[in-house]
Amino acid sequence: MKKIFHLALIFMLRHKERNRLRATNKYLVQFKKGVLELVVLISLAKNDMYGYEIVSEVSKIIEVNEGTIYPLLKRLTNEKYFETYLRESSEGPPRKYYHLTRSGKAYKDELKEEWLTFNESVTKFIMECDSL
Repeated sequence: MKKIFHLALIFMLRHKERNRLRATNKYLVQFKKGVLELVVLISLAKNDMYGYEIVSEVSKIIEVNEGTIYPLLKRLTNEKYFETYLRESSEGPPRKYYHLTRSGKAYKDELKEEWLTFNESVTKFIMECDSL
């Protein structure tokens, strides 16, 4: 009887932990969606990059895959925040590079300012509530 109770307790704890991880992952997905565009824009403000380079750069900050980045790059290109050009590669076919346009730089600055203000407000709120 003790063994069955012990196994049931282990199952319940694992189930509870899985549910907690799912909830955490759900929130992380939403946080990532909110900041991904800004991280991509800031990454390209440093220098032009091709798709895989962008994925690698962004992955240093946020865990993403190519299937997340390429649709974002296409949308930002369609919105004229990026220009693209092809550059020969010694490792295979030419690569499509992304270049931040003047309107892309202005958009990046606007998003960055909004993020910093938002982040400061949320951090201040958390600190005030934690001190109660």
